[in-house]
Amino acid sequence: MAQKKYLQAKLTQFLREDRIQLWKPPYTDENKEVGLALKDLAKKYSDKLDCCENEVEKIIEEIRCKAIERGTGNENYKTTGIATIEIFLPPRLRKDRKNLLETRLHISGRELRSKIAETFGFQENYIKIVINKKQLQLGKTLEEQGVTHNVKAMVLELKQSEEDVRKNFQVEEEEQNEAELKERRIQRTKRGLEILAERAAEMVVDPETTPYLDIANQTGRSIRIPPSERKALMLAMGYHEKGRAFLKRKEYGIALPCLLDADKYFCECCRELLDTVDNYAVLQLDIVWCYFRLEQLECLDDAEKKLNLAQKCFKNCYGENHQRLVHIKGNCGKEKVLFLRLYLLQGIRNYHSGNGEEAREYLNKARQLFKELYIDPSKVHNLLQLGFTAQEARLGLRACDGNVDHAAAHITNRREELAQIRKEEKEKKRRRLENINSLKGMGYSTHAAKQALHQASGNLDEALKILLSNPQMWWLNDSDPETNNHQESPSQENIDQLVYMGFDAAAADAALRVFRGNVQLAAQTLAHNGGSLPPDVHLSLEGCSSTPSTSPSDSAGASSASTDEDMETEAVNEILEDIPEHEEDYLDSTLEDEEIIIAEYLSYVENIKSAKNG
Repeated sequence: MAQKKYLQAKLTQFLREDRIQLWKPPYTDENKEVGLALKDLAKKYSDKLDCCENEVEKIIEEIRCKAIERGTGNENYKTTGIATIEIFLPPRLRKDRKNLLETRLHISGRELRSKIAETFGFQENYIKIVINKKQLQLGKTLEEQGVTHNVKAMVLELKQSEEDVRKNFQVEEEEQNEAELKERRIQRTKRGLEILAERAAEMVVDPETTPYLDIANQTGRSIRIPPSERKALMLAMGYHEKGRAFLKRKEYGIALPCLLDADKYFCECCRELLDTVDNYAVLQLDIVWCYFRLEQLECLDDAEKKLNLAQKCFKNCYGENHQRLVHIKGNCGKEKVLFLRLYLLQGIRNYHSGNGEEAREYLNKARQLFKELYIDPSKVHNLLQLGFTAQEARLGLRACDGNVDHAAAHITNRREELAQIRKEEKEKKRRRLENINSLKGMGYSTHAAKQALHQASGNLDEALKILLSNPQMWWLNDSDPETNNHQESPSQENIDQLVYMGFDAAAADAALRVFRGNVQLAAQTLAHNGGSLPPDVHLSLEGCSSTPSTSPSDSAGASSASTDEDMETEAVNEILEDIPEHEEDYLDSTLEDEEIIIAEYLSYVENIKSAKNG
């Protein structure tokens, strides 16, 4: 299959260079049938490529037919508005010919999915459609999602086994159950990640008892990220980890939607952040690898762009010749795994594009790195005997150029460093939670406490000053804003207390309205602001409605709440199962698949070389 793609790409190059239009005479007659001149063309190119003439003729004829189909589709679209979509089916259903589907673009994603299911024999609820590297949204029209004429659509099956009408009812039912389970897994993944991302963004949970995710740098320390971007980054990294877990299990059809969702959330982060962490670069590699393993690389139009982006990002993160990485970590042996994958994918992409020389260059780079990264199994065994895991052994040996003693010392030191860092980070989070609770004990909301501590870089005294100077922050309440009525009439007793402390009665009344009768907060704020409230607080008070609002009933069924809580716990636990314990898990690989693929594609390019020299 790969060799045929190379020939197709190479012949397309020749046709473009020679400015040959196969859909016109003398290659196509007035009835759109093949012309005699095509045989001469096949002879010319087969001599040039030193290939079988019949094979070259067959491929040129396929290119000619596709060109005519495309031209007919373009004319049809201009006159009727009916667009043509090229459908890329899973490998088990794929045929040599193109699969085209005609449709209008004002239909919904759900209608397109139904059409595809009906046309190609799928069960509608058990497929996902990917167009322009995004999952098709069922509720929006194709136009709203940027779907255009001649776009490529890839079909992902949620069930792994083949459909067969001869299968008995029991087997079909089992397959349906399997597909439903996988769809539920995808939905649980989404919910679990949202819960963990919210906990990370709020960071008001007890780190000792409640699971949460954190973002750390290359040494393992937490990174300070603006709250506006923190949730998007958490979701991006969470979806990436989930996608990587499916990749490890070779469940590429389920991995791809997770990776594409990760890409979507990463794009919500600022460019400077993406340029300084290697996660985004690794994601680009994983997406291209997933398309390749699905045998759908031709469906990813910007594979080259993604690989170039990964290369640029690695350079920004690791420095020229990895000097920044060596400065931070002391070595760059483990990260070479990423470059091996990068060079391998660049070699594959170039081969599929008909660029034999460039493919050979990248594949040889990948092979050279494989030789450097190959690990003697006996050395891994020696480290296992010392109580280290296989993953620690591989990473340690690559960091220490295969020296077992150095690797053992490296792993031990790293374990101790990480244990200390985790202890310090946990203590930092515990102190922050205590500070939030201290401010809440004074009457401030969780939201207000968090904002003030963020502005004060975690200093409790400074945070309190900020809150006292900005009493309007007290309104950043955790509950529904409509229920936060600032103008409830204060009791005369509370007003008298403040007057007794020396404050003006009108100022006391206004302060108690702002803080809904909280005498302590009213007194502290008046004292901090010279006996009165800031002008902007008065303006806000005047704009508030004095009509008390009613809140919805709180009497939800206990069993329903319990069920929701259980489902959330299940969703979170499922995510946590796939979050690797080792912070460098993404750098660990046995390289078994890569070894086979490097050898396979090098044999292809060697065949090109032999044909040229023959």
